[in-house]
Amino acid sequence: MPDSADGHEATGAREAVPDEERDALLTIAHGAVVTSGGVSAQRALVAAVEFVLARGLGPVAYGVYALAWRVAQLLSRLVTFGSVPTLQRYLSADDDAERRSRVTGLAYLTTAGVGLLITFGVWLAAPWLDATTVDHPMFPAAMRLLGAFVLLVGLVMVYAATFRADGSARGEVLFNKLLRPAVRLVGALAALALGYSVVGVAGAYVASMLVLVVLGFPITARITGVTPTLRGLRQDARQFYDHAAPVAMSSFGKIFQNRADILLVGALLTAVAAGVYNVVLVLISVAWIPLMSFNQLLPPVASRLHASGDVETLNAVYSSVTRLIVTTVVPILAVQLVFGRELLALFGPTYTRGYVPLVLYLAGVFVGSAVGATGWLLMMTDHQYARMALDWLLAVLNVALTYVFVLEFGLAGAALGTSLAIAIQNGLQVLLLRRFEGLWPFDATFLRPLAAGAAMTAAMFGVRSLLADGPLAIAAGAAVGLPTYLVALHVLGVDPRDRIVVRELSARYRDDVADAVPL
Repeated sequence: MPDSADGHEATGAREAVPDEERDALLTIAHGAVVTSGGVSAQRALVAAVEFVLARGLGPVAYGVYALAWRVAQLLSRLVTFGSVPTLQRYLSADDDAERRSRVTGLAYLTTAGVGLLITFGVWLAAPWLDATTVDHPMFPAAMRLLGAFVLLVGLVMVYAATFRADGSARGEVLFNKLLRPAVRLVGALAALALGYSVVGVAGAYVASMLVLVVLGFPITARITGVTPTLRGLRQDARQFYDHAAPVAMSSFGKIFQNRADILLVGALLTAVAAGVYNVVLVLISVAWIPLMSFNQLLPPVASRLHASGDVETLNAVYSSVTRLIVTTVVPILAVQLVFGRELLALFGPTYTRGYVPLVLYLAGVFVGSAVGATGWLLMMTDHQYARMALDWLLAVLNVALTYVFVLEFGLAGAALGTSLAIAIQNGLQVLLLRRFEGLWPFDATFLRPLAAGAAMTAAMFGVRSLLADGPLAIAAGAAVGLPTYLVALHVLGVDPRDRIVVRELSARYRDDVADAVPL
């Protein structure tokens, strides 16, 4: 039982935070907890897929696969044509069941149509893309199969977005974070077990994802209560595409802004280099987990607060959530900075070449995480056209810079160009939010996790200097570094809002466990 001082502190902190802000923070933080577990499992599944393929295919064939797979991932950012953010914007703020069904129907129709165009376009472009990049006989067939895979992934993304817009992190996590990588892992293992190479792996991906699409549609409609309809779509089509079209164009611009590195590595370097860079991106994806987790339920919450005109609460929530993102991402960045070579070596000795690109990329991850959900907030506050213009401006700049950097510095140049693009993009988006909506997240409390992270990094470098390279060094470093970080954070002080989130969610989860496991 807490003593009286702790009780007074908790009561005072709770009274200092308005109820609406507190509820919003708890909703977002709970979604982050659920999502972080799902995303962590997703990253583990993705790493398992890449590990199996890197070991099973060999460096050259894996490089061919890696380029085809990354191109498919880029196309998957376009396949929904802005439908996912548009569902967050309108589905969550509307109680009219018929209108919700029409908006969801538009999302399905749009994704299916764009997906078919992408499949056809990839079929035609695959030989040209092969000649421009790796020039390998297996690439065209694998790329064509992955083009069909993109269409199926788009439909699964709409399933997940429907859950998310409905305020359910669990459904989104199930489809997007668990089932999607799980079916990839099953497909990869099956293809390798049958003796297939890159083309067989791509075909197995298509078959396994088709099963998920068929089973997922009725499950989504039944659980969310949103049954998509194609009747009366004209009533909502104009508003839907007024939001979706600029978001889609932003996504298209972001391909060249944040993912020109993948295309340029394939075009200007070797298939082995593409494989090394792909492994770097696997580790980088782990560092994005905190931002993705806290952004899970922030968009619908931000949409509701903006619609009600409560800018003060929206800014307070934005600031608190961004500080929580920084607090949780710093330890991940520290571990990868200190033990990046050891982590890359787990995939094979060839992949340690990726350490410098990894470090450069981590700088961009830090900036992107430190400013929080700038892109989502621009879309949820109806500034999607401003974001689209910014995305395209920086896309042109990034392609030019990354091209020069790759020619000059190789793999490190690819990471440098992307990292700069991420930093510039997010810095400008923060300024736009302040200009348009008066939102500004930063204060002196953001320095505390940074100072604690410096102490953690120093402690882990000390461990690394005493132990030989390898998994043991990673485990020992983390075992020393994480307690150092938590102690330093406690000494420096934790913001009262963060304490409320931790205390109340901990109490909720203890109660859930007690109910699930009665004594």
